[in-house]
Amino acid sequence: MDHFQLKDGELACEEVGLAEIAASVGTPVYVYSTATMCRHVAALCEALEPLPDPLIAYAVKANPNGAVISTLAKAGLGADVVSGGEYRRARAAGVPADKIVFSGVGKTEEEMRLALEGGLYQFNLESLDEAEMLSAVAKAMGRTAPVGFRVNPDVAAGGHSKITTGAAENKFGIAIGDAPGAYARIATLPGLMVQGVAVHIGSQLTSLDPLDRAFTRLGELIAELRAAGHTIGVADLGGGLGVPHDPDHPAPPSPADYGAMVRRIAGGWNARLVFEPGRLIVGNAGVLLSRVIRVKPGATDPFVIVDAAMNDLMRPALYDAWHRIEAVRPSGNRRTANVVGPVCETGDTFATARPMDEVEAGDLVVFRTAGAYAAAMSSTYNSRPLTPEVLVDGKRWAIVRPRVDVDALIAADRIPDWLGGCADSPSS
Repeated sequence: MDHFQLKDGELACEEVGLAEIAASVGTPVYVYSTATMCRHVAALCEALEPLPDPLIAYAVKANPNGAVISTLAKAGLGADVVSGGEYRRARAAGVPADKIVFSGVGKTEEEMRLALEGGLYQFNLESLDEAEMLSAVAKAMGRTAPVGFRVNPDVAAGGHSKITTGAAENKFGIAIGDAPGAYARIATLPGLMVQGVAVHIGSQLTSLDPLDRAFTRLGELIAELRAAGHTIGVADLGGGLGVPHDPDHPAPPSPADYGAMVRRIAGGWNARLVFEPGRLIVGNAGVLLSRVIRVKPGATDPFVIVDAAMNDLMRPALYDAWHRIEAVRPSGNRRTANVVGPVCETGDTFATARPMDEVEAGDLVVFRTAGAYAAAMSSTYNSRPLTPEVLVDGKRWAIVRPRVDVDALIAADRIPDWLGGCADSPSS
């Protein structure tokens, strides 16, 4: 469930009409619902409640807006970060250091120092080379780094190939069969405190079966590591549970179903369980609000050209992702149309031959399920202004990222001295 509903014939976010936001901020613009995020947090917490002291570390990469992170920190969540920038965002938004898990395959010495200075709950290591680098950094700083390896269980998640992370050919983690030797090695390294193990097999998973298999293998590994003398008190189970996009497809498993599966497999591990939800929390809590520029005849179906583009919402071009598209003021009439943006790429296509609300030039539309991996991946391609973001809380709303206009983009460029004067020269 989300809090984007029709009120007096107009789509609203909680108590705020989307047309009001469009009139004030312009379009395209991302709009997030506080109530929806908090509802999703509550549902997940309820599903995990019987577990002793679970750590829910929100995956910042899904939506790194400071207001979003702060909303979730206020609700009790920690943060899963994959860069120094995400670490700094999480801390600035109020996430306690002891609720931060630092993941990612390419951590640098600078990022390691940043997290060691500021504090964190655990580094999820992805290779022996990374472990040796962290050991050297921690030793030089006189610090101790809490660590665990991310293991790759060679479980195909069944989702899109670009967001699966637990197959043998993926770049993430160490092979689960290599884990005993890797733990034996890091137990000898100074500056490291071995405390856990982690797994994460992919994103937008619509079946519990691959998670069941991955967690079962992780439990077997924990038992093997403990038998070898390692203290394993933390088990990071990652994230990846999908959210509903297309109403014509079966709904993904619910948080309650997920929680029951986790309790069945991991409830007896005698370890603190860590979870890294991202899309599950914020995916359906956001929409991209856009305005129709014009409707253009097509060979078969008309083209609905909107002012949002692939630079604002990359997921359809990148992953062939499906987003429900609705009119803010639906007339009740329907048509089949192609929905495209103004960027000069054929890939700037949001929907092809899509049955949808009939719209005309000037009408507002929303792209649903746009709270995760949407604004986070937006760009200024075609020198388009960077999309703003708005957070709604009941009757209140605020701009939480202003639109970065073209003047600011141009001002950020630097013309080298040897081109001095060229920018002011008339065209030849």
